[in-house]
Amino acid sequence: MNIFVAKLNFSTEEESLRTLFEGYGTVDSVKIIMDRDTGRSKGYGFVEMPNEDEANEAIKDLNDAEFDQRTLAVKQARPREDNRGGGGYNRGGGNYNRERY
Repeated sequence: MNIFVAKLNFSTEEESLRTLFEGYGTVDSVKIIMDRDTGRSKGYGFVEMPNEDEANEAIKDLNDAEFDQRTLAVKQARPREDNRGGGGYNRGGGNYNRERY
């Protein structure tokens, strides 16, 4: 199960988040999302746990729990939607693919 963890302290590291969740079972991966421009944490991340029962127990216990001086928001992650958009060549403004009359 993929778990969404929000309201992280900006100084929280992936290893400490992994240790927190390993108290509930096996953790496959931990990823704290970083700002591309500043390199600083965005304050949220994802934890992947293969056992659904362990993951649900972690969600139940850790949602609204204090960690690194912050109150966490923990829930099952929603599936990622494909919002990438695209290139931009035909997004108005230009006359790239139009015939002139």
